Amino acid sequence: MRHRTGILLVTAGLLVAATSVLFAHHSVESAFDATRRIKLTGVISKVEWLNPHIYVYLDSKEANGAVTTWTLETIPPAAMRRAGVTKELLMGHGETVVVDAYPARDGTKNFAFILRATYPDGHHYQLYTDGDSNATGR
Repeated sequence: MRHRTGILLVTAGLLVAATSVLFAHHSVESAFDATRRIKLTGVISKVEWLNPHIYVYLDSKEANGAVTTWTLETIPPAAMRRAGVTKELLMGHGETVVVDAYPARDGTKNFAFILRATYPDGHHYQLYTDGDSNATGR
């Protein structure tokens, strides 16, 4: 009986662990609204190079002069490194960057997922593609 109870406890533990891993990583569309595009313009003030996703902070100047900081989620560091993109390259050295992004699905203000970042000299990083990389923002 003890052996059977031990097997049941181990099995239950493995199921709980597997479920946690399964739900720990989410698809982009589960957290962000892939039916909408937004276009943001600003200066990247900070990049957090973390697992499981990198976060980019974009300071965007509003029409009234106020600065709004956007938190922009992007792909994991390993994928970014494989693409040859570094934290320093993303920062843009204080240049104004145009970002195409998906807004947060739950309506969280100033939170989005970066699709593409374009720099003043025309170079860009396509960080995520949905099959419509030429679409314009709203």
